[in-house]
Formats: sequence, structure tokens, C-alpha cells
Amino acid sequence: MKRVYTKRKIDGGILVSWREVGSRWKARLSQMDWYLCFGLTFLFFVVMGLSIAAWKLNLILHDADALPIEAVAVKGERIHTSDKEIRTALQDLMQRSFFSADVNQVQEALEALPWVYQASVRREWPAKLKVYLVEQHAVAHWNGDAWLNDLGEVFDAPQKEDIGPLPRLAGPEAESQIVLTTYRQVSELLKINGFDLEGLSLSPRHAWHGVLDSGIMLELGREDKMARIQRFINVYPTLIKQEKEVAKVDLRYDTGLAVGWVNAQKRASK
Repeated sequence: MKRVYTKRKIDGGILVSWREVGSRWKARLSQMDWYLCFGLTFLFFVVMGLSIAAWKLNLILHDADALPIEAVAVKGERIHTSDKEIRTALQDLMQRSFFSADVNQVQEALEALPWVYQASVRREWPAKLKVYLVEQHAVAHWNGDAWLNDLGEVFDAPQKEDIGPLPRLAGPEAESQIVLTTYRQVSELLKINGFDLEGLSLSPRHAWHGVLDSGIMLELGREDKMARIQRFINVYPTLIKQEKEVAKVDLRYDTGLAVGWVNAQKRASK
């Protein structure tokens, strides 16, 4: 049989048969398959090893016994929020590990306390949570059993005997900021003229009603509040010259006013 040679010269000019070329390529492909198999096998075990390591690390990070939260450091001026209230609020969350504890949930739990206005929480390695609290600053009673803070926001919290006397404000819930702002304006005008405004309320029909610390009630109506307060201030020296005690002053008139006297009020109540 006649042997067929390639027309390509390799290996220093020696002619090689197609069969030999095929054998060489087969050998090379065989070697490549082994390298590929080895590489894929190695990659598989690397991925498996990393997955197992990540799984074990995750177990450790979420194991409260392995990485417990050992302390909570609380800063910020606190008057009405006790350590006991904070411990109770965080009792369930403290059962988690340092890494699995959700600082947002801790923040929400603290801000749910009645006298806490704002809380910020962060982790501190290796086992501490640092908390900064800002308490509500009550500036007035609101609708009898709630409070207003210095921003005019309503909040519910237990009554505290250690809080000094505060004005009593009332009105629709959505009008709390307007009521507080108006109280401050009216109170300032009265104070520089020797009067103390004890309470101010806004009716559903937006009529204003004030009470002085002396017990005198002021009906201010819906308009020109400041002008009517000034009218009361101007006429009050004349009123106290009377032998009667003032109980109520109705200022809902364009130019004048109506006065209710204590004796007349008592007779009317009978």
C-alpha cells in the first residue's frame, strides 16, 4: 500500500503522515481533557469549601452564645426614661448575637418608649451597642391627657409629678402647632404687661378662648386675637377699680367688650 505524506514540512523538514499528525493531536487533546477535568474538580472543591466555611461563619455570627451582646451604653440627657424601661424594651433583641442584632429594630424599640423622641444606635466591637437618646421636651399639656413638645408635636406619655406647671392647651389634633405658636405670641404680650396666660384653646369652629392664672376667662373669637388682647390690657386698669371681681371678658366685639363678674357668675350657676 502506498503511504500518503503531507506536503507540509515540520521537525526540520521531515515529512509526517496524516496518521501521525492525528495521533499527536489526539494525545494533546487527551492531555487537555485531563487538565480541564482537574481544573474543574479543583474549582468544585474550592467552591464547596468556601460555601461550607461561609455557612459555618454565618452560624457563628448568628450564635448569641458565641458572640453575645455584652453591654449597652446609653448616653444623652434622660429625665423621664429609666434604665429599667430601656432593659425591658430591649429584652428580646438582646437575645441575638452582636452581628444579627438589627440596629434599626433596636432604634424602633427605644423610640416606642413614651418619653423618647429620638434614638440612634450603632455597634462597637467586640460586643457593645452604643445608644444615644433624645427625650421629649414637654412644653404644654394637650387636650387634658397628652403633651406637646417644643415643636408643637403631640405625644402620649404618663403624667409626671416632677414636671413643673405647664400651660394647658387644647384644640383639633391637626392644629397643635398653630395653637402652640399662638399661645407663645399671646402669652408674651400678656406677660410684659403683668399677666400670665394659663391656658389657651381653639374650638372646632376656630374660636380662641384663653384663661389667665387669676382665673379670668378671655373670649377672643376667630379674628384679630392680638388686637383684642391689647384692648383687654388697656381696659383692665378700669375694670379693677370696680368693687367686683372679674370672671370673664368677652372681646368678640369690634370696638368694645363685655364683662362677666364673679358674683354674677355664681348667681348664674345657681
